[in-house]
Amino acid sequence: MSVVRHHSLQSGMEFDGYRLEEKLHTGGMAALWRITDLQQRHDSGEQAGQDGPALIMKVPLLYSSEDPTAIVAFEVEQMIMPKLRGRHVPHYFGAGDFDAQPYIVMEHIAGDSLRSRFEKAPLPIDEVVDIGTRIAHALQDLHRQHVIHLDIKPSNIMFRSDGTAVLIDFGLSRHDRLPDLLDEEFRLPMGTGPYISPEQVLGVRNEPRSDLFSLGVLLYHLATGERPFGHPTTISGLKKRLYRDPIPPRNHRAVLPAWLQEIILRCLEVMPQARFDTAAQLAFLLQNPEQLQLTARADKHTQDGFLSVVKRRFQVGGAEPALLHSVSEQLAKAPIIVAALDLASGSEALAESLRHITRRMLQTEPGARLACLTIRKVSRIGMDDSLIQQGENIHVKQLVDLKHWARPLDVDPDKITFHVLEAPDPAAAIIDYAHNNRVDHIIIGSRGSSALRRYLGSVSAQVVAEAACTVTVVKAQEKE
Repeated sequence: MSVVRHHSLQSGMEFDGYRLEEKLHTGGMAALWRITDLQQRHDSGEQAGQDGPALIMKVPLLYSSEDPTAIVAFEVEQMIMPKLRGRHVPHYFGAGDFDAQPYIVMEHIAGDSLRSRFEKAPLPIDEVVDIGTRIAHALQDLHRQHVIHLDIKPSNIMFRSDGTAVLIDFGLSRHDRLPDLLDEEFRLPMGTGPYISPEQVLGVRNEPRSDLFSLGVLLYHLATGERPFGHPTTISGLKKRLYRDPIPPRNHRAVLPAWLQEIILRCLEVMPQARFDTAAQLAFLLQNPEQLQLTARADKHTQDGFLSVVKRRFQVGGAEPALLHSVSEQLAKAPIIVAALDLASGSEALAESLRHITRRMLQTEPGARLACLTIRKVSRIGMDDSLIQQGENIHVKQLVDLKHWARPLDVDPDKITFHVLEAPDPAAAIIDYAHNNRVDHIIIGSRGSSALRRYLGSVSAQVVAEAACTVTVVKAQEKE
């Protein structure tokens, strides 16, 4: 390994089999270089060309700052990035040690960061929802890999050419299964002023819902053009979010729907347990707002009064939120469960078996969200056959039947949703729904006997084979 002086990097320089081509960006703690892999060791990447994938090298600015967190944050990123996989993070290729030239080589994500969209805020509501959903999916994928980002902000979110959100810069992150160097060495809050969560201000670094708070700040800004907590630069300024609620978004922009204000203000709750349980649940409700249970947040027009603020200040002053052992613990406490039902005549016994299994599962997973799902099989050729002869809407009837099936389960209304999907292929519809909503577990029925056994059995078998989550198949013997 060749030894390089950290502060003398220049275009054209070669070391460790890489050549520096162009400095793309210089931030507060690191610089990004476009590089060439002279040894052509890497043969995959988002922007692969004739000479292999497009790569960038991240190099810490060790001589431009007196802040020791720059070094520790770079060590953290060197530890975490090799552990990450998937489309929501840059592909990792290698790293250099501090005893020669520290660096991280990673996939170059082409395109702009989310920061460019903030210049256009407020954005159309559909775009705000779409961006929020894609970021929430990226966060859920990251959390499933035992990592809390803890620095979600516009410049740390990129988008692939297909729209997939990519999270970058893991210097302030926390990995459940690795040492937390930042927590061990520093006591000041770690994060970015406008986006840091209340618990981070208090030094708590193991709460995955901190990332949901930061996403709530992004949604607020994209929807209104304003920051909910301004841009504080002092500890006392950061602590105000522990007791001072933001101006309701609809005060800034009256056309915002009540359900979107409900979602944004819930993300911005002081206590993590008052937010959404997981990023997957947040994404689910952004995509299915009609299933959201509205509260007083939705109609809020003013900030809380003086007495409420004083009371909250005494309640949270000096107190830390309840701590979790890991991000994995939080995800395990709040799975999304789908009960996929066929409520056609003659399936009563199977429906009861499904309800029994679902009840048992909810008893063991009290924080779960239940999605009750049925498929209305339609022709591939579009026809308007939504009304039966008596004039009753089939879609509405099936929705009512779903709610009737679920009523004995006595699930909190905030934890259950109902969906009638119209599709020519029931199995594919269930699989797509599970994928799009990051479902953790599917419960589906399969008849033990009857003329429809072959058809229904094929649906459950296909779901078992292709769904990227746990599937429980429930069978019930019925009389011929």
